[in-house]
This record gives sequence, structure tokens and C-alpha cells, in this order.
Amino acid sequence: MKAAARLALFSLAFAGALAAQAEPLPGGGSALSPAAAPSPAYSAARARWQGDLSAFAAADRERLPEPGGVVFVGSSTIRMWSRLAQDFSQQPVIVNRGFGGSTMADCSLFASELVVRYQPRLVLVYAGDNDLAEGRTPLQVLESFAQFASTVRAALPDTRIAYISVKPSPSREKLLPGIRETNNVIGAYLKRLPNSDYIDVFTPMLAADGRPRPELFRGDRLHLNDEGYRLWQSVIASHLQQTPPAGTSVAQGTR
Repeated sequence: MKAAARLALFSLAFAGALAAQAEPLPGGGSALSPAAAPSPAYSAARARWQGDLSAFAAADRERLPEPGGVVFVGSSTIRMWSRLAQDFSQQPVIVNRGFGGSTMADCSLFASELVVRYQPRLVLVYAGDNDLAEGRTPLQVLESFAQFASTVRAALPDTRIAYISVKPSPSREKLLPGIRETNNVIGAYLKRLPNSDYIDVFTPMLAADGRPRPELFRGDRLHLNDEGYRLWQSVIASHLQQTPPAGTSVAQGTR
């Protein structure tokens, strides 16, 4: 993309992101004071993900994670990370709130329930490729992420927010231009968002020819295998602040 066109795209992206931050939460309330009447979008998403949300609520009733931990939220790549707690065992509390098939738009709608509720010191979100697969644009993904960040920041101003870049899956290779643009606009946005990180897993998942590395994926060519998760762990670990040694707990719903 030419420099002038890219500059125009970034300008539109930031304008959309700022507009998203200014919008009210789904029910018209705030992150600290949820409204009684949810929006149609929120109601539809909650109906779709009721099983996952109920599983998370049941896990919380059994044992609510302590505040000040690290929350991972997002789509199936997070949900299927079965060794998440072991891979980051230096962290006293790891909360897995991945729900398979979800979008960045879904994560934005449920930010209060799946992030703010746990009062983490750090939240890492992985979502966006499902949005693109469903036909949303990179700018729409950015706007959803900006709303997610706004909801978290309004309730938890000191919580660090990290975005894990959209991965290059072999089964979605045709989406690579949109994936690159999504990563670019969100990465640029995060440079202007205090207390935040952009975590680039996209680049090390590409082979020398610029195509996705198939050895990092399961047979479906979409989800990570053990080698893929080892790569993610090595990239993400450097972004997690070290905490004093303590027993690690993990909260994870089932679907």
C-alpha cells in the first residue's frame, strides 16, 4: 500500500477507534454500573455464547480467582491452550477466558464479565481472525478492540492491556492481506494507548517465503499444535512482568 493511502487508512482507523471509545456500553451504562436493558447486539451474543458464559460463572462460584492476576481472553486459540497455567507458572494467578469461535466484537461486548470481574493487573486478548473470516474489515476489528480497551480502562485504569496479533493460519491464507492490515492498525493504535503492549506472533509464524509455517498447526491448519503453543509462550513470556514465586491457579470454563 502506498504511503499516502496508508496514512489515510490510519487516520480513519484512529477516528473510528476514538468513536468506539466514546460509545456507551451495550446496555447504555458504564463498566462500573451495568445498565438494566442490554443492546440487541449484546443479547444476541449472550444467547450464542450462553453455554460458555454459564461454564465460566459456575467455575467462579466454585473458586473465584484472586484479583491482581493475568487474564487471557479471546477465541479458540486461547480456549484450547490447555497448558496455559504451566506455561506461565511464574504468575500466581492465570485466568483463561477463551471461548471458541468468538470475535473481537464478542470480546468487546463481554469485557466487563470476562475481564473487569477479575480485576487483573494484565489482560491479554487474542481475537480478530474470526471477525475477518466473517467479513468484517480491519477497521471494524480495530473499533471493537478500542471499545474493549475503553471498557477495561474505564473500570481498571491501572490494568495493562496487551493485544496478541492475529496469527497467519494456513487455512486462512487468503485473508493474509487483511490480517496484516489489522495487525498494522491495532499496533499503531497501541503506540498511542498508555500502559499497553502489541505482541507480534505473526512474524515468527511465517516461513522464509512469507507463507504460514504449517508445522505450527494441527491437521485442521487453523489451530495451534504443541509446537505452535511453545512459540507463543516464548514470545508472550517476555511481556509478562515477573512476580514473586507463588502457587499458580488457573480458572477455565468448558464447552
